[in-house]
Amino acid sequence: MSNHDTRPDPLAWQPAATTEIILARSKLLENIRSFFRDRYVMEVETPILGRSTAIDPHLSSFETSDNAESWYLQTSPEFHMKRLLAAGSGSIYQICKSFRQGETGALHNPEFSILEWYRVGFDHAALMAEVEELIAAILGLSKCVRVSYRSLFEKYFKVNPHQSSIDELTKLVRENVAIDQSQLDYASESMARSFCLDLLMSETLASSLIEPTFVYDFPICQAALSASHLSIQGDRVAQRFELYIQKMEIANGYFELRDADELRDRFSVDNASRKLEKLPVISPDQKLLSAMAHGLPECAGVALGIDRLLMLLTGVESMREILAFPSSIA
Repeated sequence: MSNHDTRPDPLAWQPAATTEIILARSKLLENIRSFFRDRYVMEVETPILGRSTAIDPHLSSFETSDNAESWYLQTSPEFHMKRLLAAGSGSIYQICKSFRQGETGALHNPEFSILEWYRVGFDHAALMAEVEELIAAILGLSKCVRVSYRSLFEKYFKVNPHQSSIDELTKLVRENVAIDQSQLDYASESMARSFCLDLLMSETLASSLIEPTFVYDFPICQAALSASHLSIQGDRVAQRFELYIQKMEIANGYFELRDADELRDRFSVDNASRKLEKLPVISPDQKLLSAMAHGLPECAGVALGIDRLLMLLTGVESMREILAFPSSIA
């Protein structure tokens, strides 16, 4: 074969994951379904293609069109599942594909598998306990540690993340994270604050979270679709948690916001940030807002990365190795 031969690699059709890992994924999905069947939580299916999408300025959706109408691949099944909850479904779960543009690396793929579930009558503390039960059943791990977001920042950076100025947070990023400084140049102070906090968590603090650890009471600028309350220390915080295992974020859960007017306001704030950052403005999901106005039951919900869970289960360090066809060879 000459150096200029353009014929495709005859082995390029092969999957990236081994047969053993593909089998491990099958068994994992079987065990997840068994876990929820034992708890009488109903499995549901919702569209992965929708007329609306997440407005969060930190997320970028894949967009397509049909008959001159815009459609989006869903970044998670959250919006549709909440419409089911408002219609009286009761506690539900879903295993599905989700999509996020620009997310590629050892822990990311633009197309990924997600387990999302909602428990009616639960708050985020009760849901943390159930996530812990699932992790114990799948990975055989012992009890998870629980630590507040504030206590982590106070321990490692000697600051209260809920009250620190954007200048203090930017200084911490420059001192602790290897980053192109131009990436800190946000027009929106809210986005800059959230970005700095996220960098400090993911690039520094997460490395200390080896044993299974729930981090809870997130900054209000990262509330997303979670409710908020005053912490015992008097900070206004998001009733949200994340689970870390071996330095890796595995799950992200909320005590769900139920106020349709508050949700509409948050969508407006996110679109204002999008406009400042010259990102596409996204029309709010009016059907979700109508469902919220009709009445979302008190509930807690969580999204868990199945691919990352499989990485822990098999001891693999890159998502490419546990996906049959990652984006690089799809």
